[in-house]
Amino acid sequence: MTEMVYGTVHVQGGEPILPRWWNTIDRWSLSCILLLFGIGLLLGLASSPPLAARNGFEPFHYVKRQAIFGSAALLALWLTTLMSPQLVRRLAVLGFLGAFGALALLPIFGTDFGKGAVRWYSLGFASVQPSEFLKPGFIVVAAWMFAASQEPGGPPGKSMSLVMCVAVVGFLAMQPDFGQACLVMFSWGVMYFVAGAPMVLLVGLALAVILAGTVAYNNSEHFARRIDGFLSADLDPTTQLGYATDAIREGGFLGVGVGEGQVKWSLPDAHTDFIIAVAAEEYGLILVLSIIALYATIVVRSLIRLMRERDPFIRLAGTGLACIFGVQAMINMGVAVRLLPAKGMTLPFVSYGGSSLIAGGIAVGMLLAFTRTRPQGEIGDILISRGR
Repeated sequence: MTEMVYGTVHVQGGEPILPRWWNTIDRWSLSCILLLFGIGLLLGLASSPPLAARNGFEPFHYVKRQAIFGSAALLALWLTTLMSPQLVRRLAVLGFLGAFGALALLPIFGTDFGKGAVRWYSLGFASVQPSEFLKPGFIVVAAWMFAASQEPGGPPGKSMSLVMCVAVVGFLAMQPDFGQACLVMFSWGVMYFVAGAPMVLLVGLALAVILAGTVAYNNSEHFARRIDGFLSADLDPTTQLGYATDAIREGGFLGVGVGEGQVKWSLPDAHTDFIIAVAAEEYGLILVLSIIALYATIVVRSLIRLMRERDPFIRLAGTGLACIFGVQAMINMGVAVRLLPAKGMTLPFVSYGGSSLIAGGIAVGMLLAFTRTRPQGEIGDILISRGR
């Protein structure tokens, strides 16, 4: 507890693996992740029994599955945090290639489960969403390209990463999954900005995104329906957004009480995309603000630790992972309060979903691996020495 308050203990040579891991990991961020998973199980107990009853399962069927998926996610997280940045990069390359191949084959072998977008592979006992596993791999590989381009005589990594980003976004748009496509573009843009992209180019990319959105609106009924529903002045109370808005309004500051919420009986996605509405109705604004604080703590602490990192690859990859983690949470909650169009995006570590939980565990495990304390000088020391 003393080290959590006053700082991380430096690694001693020859120290065993587990004590060395414990002394170098960001324990505040790790604690926040465990709290988020616990909150997810708590909200699952409230939100999933109505769905289980409709599907003919016992009341806590989905909670038990979430506990199993979550345990696998935490194991994947822990194993990833033990890795060196070099090993994380190698495995990310393999993971990205596998996930990209699975993404490309979705139109042939994938299924939409009646939701109008082919995003999953059905395994019978479970389903897999390749885009969830693609994101962390893409970020690490793109960061590697950015870092390599900064070396003398290095490859044109920025151009190569742009081609890779366009290919990934193109396949995601074909599903269609514009939410994940936006996350991929955002993470690439953040890393490019940190790597020193000229503002003129970033403005040009923003205009290209607006143009692509206009084309998608005019050619995709799925995309246009969601944008029209978001811009409409009238909100149909029988839609998911209508139910979520009413639930948040009813919850107030303290909530209506544990188990007393009604939105879970009306929302088909109460345990996934709109789980924050269940939290707001039953536990009130207090729990929602606590959840936001947990996400903010993880992102801010990670970025602060990365600011002191000397290795450009680690700095870029960690920044991309931290930002996409925080933005995904922001999008999920923004949709529930109608600040953003519906995206079909889960709340990391809180929403139900095997792919989301396990892929999230890998992504945050990579982030914690990159932010571990390593024996090195501060980046400020390098800048000072260059100025002499």
